[in-house]
Amino acid sequence: MPIIELAGVSKRFEPPRGAPAVDALRDVTLSIDQGSFVVLLGPSGCGKTTLLRLVDGLLPPDSGSVRVFGRAPVPGPGMGFVFQSFRLVPWSTVRGNVEFALAGTGLDRAARRERAEHYLELVGLARFASAYPGELSGGMKQRAALARALAPEPEILLMDEPFASIDAQTRELMQAELMRLWALRRSVVLFVTHSVDEAILLADRVVLMGPRPGRILEAIEVELPRPRWRYDVRAEPRFIELRAYLWNRIRELVLSDENSDFFGRSRDF
Repeated sequence: MPIIELAGVSKRFEPPRGAPAVDALRDVTLSIDQGSFVVLLGPSGCGKTTLLRLVDGLLPPDSGSVRVFGRAPVPGPGMGFVFQSFRLVPWSTVRGNVEFALAGTGLDRAARRERAEHYLELVGLARFASAYPGELSGGMKQRAALARALAPEPEILLMDEPFASIDAQTRELMQAELMRLWALRRSVVLFVTHSVDEAILLADRVVLMGPRPGRILEAIEVELPRPRWRYDVRAEPRFIELRAYLWNRIRELVLSDENSDFFGRSRDF
């Protein structure tokens, strides 16, 4: 049985003040098996973030069904969520931020401290456990956010453009770090990005989505051997072939979308 299953899912938003309704997703069907790393790729406004919120149970579908482990999704420690904007609590230490994610797990205080320190060690932040978010660089904040999401040891990790707001070099380091951590546990990862290179580097399967109303156009298996954290994987013929294909597909979608322009200024729900 798939871990995540969406069948004929549609979602519409009714903006306030009489603005026209927005069809964020229409008739989306997607199945994700245990241990898969799936990347949602597409232009702005194609409903990638909405799809994550449906899987997390933060939004209900208007039609169709969403099933996680065979039942309607419920937010909780079984699902970790990593956001683009870090969302760390500024008045708590790095360790405190990670421990906060363990509040509903049933662990006692000592066990929560031990678990938090373990995951801070894994992401390379053990020396900064007592620091506050304001004292960290952007890359370190994202490492802290990743440790917080991983600490409850979720079976599903949802990631909404988590590396988009950090510099290019740190982003590549974080990509390698994520691949290393995923290889340790093989949780299901559903990852949203606008970057073609990032999608190919990380994914077992790239799901290409079309602009509003958001829909799945095709799913492409990434047939590149793992591990992929060596930089020269980008020189592999298959990587180059997929990059050219996906970039041309996205370019066509953006240029043909009446609700957007080449620079993707439409709102991404």
